Amino acid sequence: MRQKVALAGALIHEPKLIMLDEPLTGLDAGSARLVKDILSQRVAAGAAIVMTTHILEVAERIASRIGILARGRLIAEGTFGELRQGRAATLEDVFLDLTRAA
Repeated sequence: MRQKVALAGALIHEPKLIMLDEPLTGLDAGSARLVKDILSQRVAAGAAIVMTTHILEVAERIASRIGILARGRLIAEGTFGELRQGRAATLEDVFLDLTRAA
């Protein structure tokens, strides 16, 4: 419930920049879908969203640009298509390939 209240408070004023750290943690499937839908709507309305997540499927589906960190350093950045060029099919596979090499 705290996560839901915090997200509602962050989004209610329709900010142009939204920074979220693991926004789906602790949410049930229905609430997580609602948050993803709201974030997508905010982006469509012109907002920029910076989000950290360990749920790579979410990043793969909703992010227009992805940055991959390893040991506190940015090791790759781009669209999902740019990151996966010549690599496996999922963001998880790309992440594992890149961080293994780092």
